[in-house]
Amino acid sequence: MATPSPSVSANILYEKAAALMDAGRYNAARPILTAARAIDSTAAVALHLSLRLAAAEEDWPAALRDLDVAIENTPQDPVLRKYRAEARHRNGDVEGAARDAAEAVYLDQNDPRAKALLGAALLDLGLTGEAATCLHEAVTGCPAEPLYREALATALERRGDAENALEVLNAGITATPNDVLIRNAAILLCLRRRDWVGVLRLAEAARKVGAINADTLGMQGHALASLGRHEEAAFAYQDALKLAPADAHLRHLVAASSLLPSATRAPDAFVRAMFDEYADRFEAHLIGLGYAIPAAMRDVITTHPAITSGGELGPVLDLGCGTGLVALTLGDLPLGPFTGIDLSPAMLRQARAKHLYADLREAEIVSALREDDTAWKLILAADVVCYLGPIEDLLAAVYPRMAQGGWFIFSVEELLPDHDGIVPGNGDYALGRQGRYAHASHYIYEAACAAGFRVLRLDRPTIRYEGGAPVAGLMLTLERMDPS
Repeated sequence: MATPSPSVSANILYEKAAALMDAGRYNAARPILTAARAIDSTAAVALHLSLRLAAAEEDWPAALRDLDVAIENTPQDPVLRKYRAEARHRNGDVEGAARDAAEAVYLDQNDPRAKALLGAALLDLGLTGEAATCLHEAVTGCPAEPLYREALATALERRGDAENALEVLNAGITATPNDVLIRNAAILLCLRRRDWVGVLRLAEAARKVGAINADTLGMQGHALASLGRHEEAAFAYQDALKLAPADAHLRHLVAASSLLPSATRAPDAFVRAMFDEYADRFEAHLIGLGYAIPAAMRDVITTHPAITSGGELGPVLDLGCGTGLVALTLGDLPLGPFTGIDLSPAMLRQARAKHLYADLREAEIVSALREDDTAWKLILAADVVCYLGPIEDLLAAVYPRMAQGGWFIFSVEELLPDHDGIVPGNGDYALGRQGRYAHASHYIYEAACAAGFRVLRLDRPTIRYEGGAPVAGLMLTLERMDPS
């Protein structure tokens, strides 16, 4: 019987490894691929499968080692340059990715993939004009590739040309009508522009052709909630949850959309249940969204006369303390002792583990203030007033609990007009998506003055980012000023 040649044996192993990867069995494919490369590592399929395995496992250093060797042997191969550009980009070497992609474009000036890779790298380097040029050429060369259009739209939007960005995405929808991602990219762009009507138009068109997923329906729900159409939003969120039943955020949106538009606050049971479920991932999620209120509060507190004169400031009350992010951010300042109040026992367990609070109480904040008799020098409420519509009761409960000259610092989401200039709600506040209220600046300023406070500062921080868009915030610093 004839003995198979090493190359034949290697080819059989490469075919087996490829079949296992096609089935998603990368762990099983790895030893077979290793054995095949031990027999014949020069076959073109060897590098291809090694890169595929590295990409599946996100082992970009391994991919780069193979690519460095291959490019050293054949430096004029544009395909290898493209492979390495992508691997470098994924591994965080954006400048290296740009160099390889530029080399690939030089070696094959008609390759839209190379131009797309170069455009993506330039975009991450902040060179939006140059990125848009490269990506426009990539789209021209391959108009049916949705990813190129999404990248071009991103470059145009960052350059301040949202209208043309939307045109690029709409043309992509025409070119590839069954592609869900290009439709979602257009919907998300409209969300960032607060163009709720545009979102609904695009979402309904996607529904008609069946090019939808849970994200499509979730964004449709966001637009409906932002227009005050909460019952319709509830149906959209429910449909989204059917497509992604394990999505905890969608479960929250379904619950939030059940709140009555006429309600003046989020029910305690809703808030408690939401944050109990959210507690374990709360901090990681907020940090990922660029949550900035604790740092903004810190900046204001460092200007307090007690701090600037080298003294201490306290006691401090943290309303809606959650997991203790505010106390953690302020931990190196001469503040304290800290007391935290929150409705969620799961959030309080997280805060207790930080050992930053002298006392932690499970309670509703307005009721807790009314039952308290402490004279607080500093009261903080970070991202908690958004669960109240009218804020007069909160201000009335805070005022008698403040020491003379004490500060009350709180944040809200700012009520803004939509793309068409329409202000939702009653002009003072509006129930929005996710069960949170947004408040108008004139309303909170006037309510604070009516409650007897002196408004020391009204800052406009970005609270966090959602879908790539900043969430506009208001942060007031109030001082108790007793009549002389």
